[in-house]
Amino acid sequence: MSASQTSSSDVPADVPTLLVKIFGKDRPGITAGLFDTLAAYSVDVVDIEQVVTRGRMVLCALVTEPPPGVEGDLRATVHSWAESMKMQAEIISGLGDNRPRGLGRSLVTVLGHPLTAEATAAIAARITKTGGNIDRIFRLAKYPVTAVEFAVSGVETEPLRTALVTDAARLGIDVAVVAAGLYRRAQRLVVMDVDSTLIQDEVIELFAAHAGCEDKVAEVTAAAMRGELDFEQSLHARVALLEGLDASVVDKVRSEVRLTPGARTLIRTLKRLGYQVGVVSGGFTQVTDDLKERLGLDFAHANTLEIVDGRLTGKVTGEIVDRAGKARLLRRFAAEAGVPLSQTVAIGDGANDLDMLNAAGLGVAFNAKPVVREAAHAAVNFPFLDTVLYLLGVTREEVEAADTLDIG
Repeated sequence: MSASQTSSSDVPADVPTLLVKIFGKDRPGITAGLFDTLAAYSVDVVDIEQVVTRGRMVLCALVTEPPPGVEGDLRATVHSWAESMKMQAEIISGLGDNRPRGLGRSLVTVLGHPLTAEATAAIAARITKTGGNIDRIFRLAKYPVTAVEFAVSGVETEPLRTALVTDAARLGIDVAVVAAGLYRRAQRLVVMDVDSTLIQDEVIELFAAHAGCEDKVAEVTAAAMRGELDFEQSLHARVALLEGLDASVVDKVRSEVRLTPGARTLIRTLKRLGYQVGVVSGGFTQVTDDLKERLGLDFAHANTLEIVDGRLTGKVTGEIVDRAGKARLLRRFAAEAGVPLSQTVAIGDGANDLDMLNAAGLGVAFNAKPVVREAAHAAVNFPFLDTVLYLLGVTREEVEAADTLDIG
């Protein structure tokens, strides 16, 4: 579905207007032809809306009433022109402009694979029950998921988000609710977690596999990500198990890292749109520095494994990147990028990402643990990282355009 809309200055409520509706098979020249026809009757355009779905067009034009004595001729001419174009026409008399939109403007993005009629009906009904009105619906993408955006007015963003998130979990879809406005496209910094977000792996587990202690490290990692252990303590405990490992394993681990499906597309598209992109990680600079170079990232920060005489010492050096540290780094990156914190996006999956997700203008839980999904502004539960683009209002067409360019 594609749509476009314009609106002129306000028309008094008692001024007669005509709603001219044209529908049928889409073909070039319909819009120009309709307004060429109307131009002969000295009408002013109040509003226009056009929607094309599977080759079928609906074009609506709200115009002022023509001069006295010619409305009948206008109607006959429009119907005759529509018939010549193998279209149908409907003309309805009325007064004034469209109903003004209610206060409170939000954009509701719904992701489904598939997006069922049942889920769509439930979301629409919930919007209505919260006091909202659906002003427009627009499809952002048809693959790898179906992404649809609802423009809603009449209800504030927070209560609408609270109401819809509960329904989303029950319906097996993802829903993101953000305040409408120009700032949405002005979000110019995206910062994401690395392990199990940008990449499919837990880096310390890759190191542990070479040290023969993978099971012990994985057990501690899982507990930390569930929020059951203090991250810094668990980090030191896991890294201690790597003591004595030859430093040559760093290159092996870098080669074993698997990017999450859609990661390159996400970053390429964001860069094309002028965003800056960074990563923060409770993992290690030995991997994040390599990812920064390979993917053209603007920022990267992580813990650093200490290496002495060609071997890992079982310690980390420098400032620890933990839950609070990730939020601090988000703020630092935003300051360096010259981007207000309210115009940042953070993406993560674990409990140690929560402070960062809450600090950002939009916090996205990506295939996250339940505690993270419940706390984040939005959640994506599909295995494609580029689906986050749809939460930013980016269409599939824009994604595909970025895929054709070399972004360095």
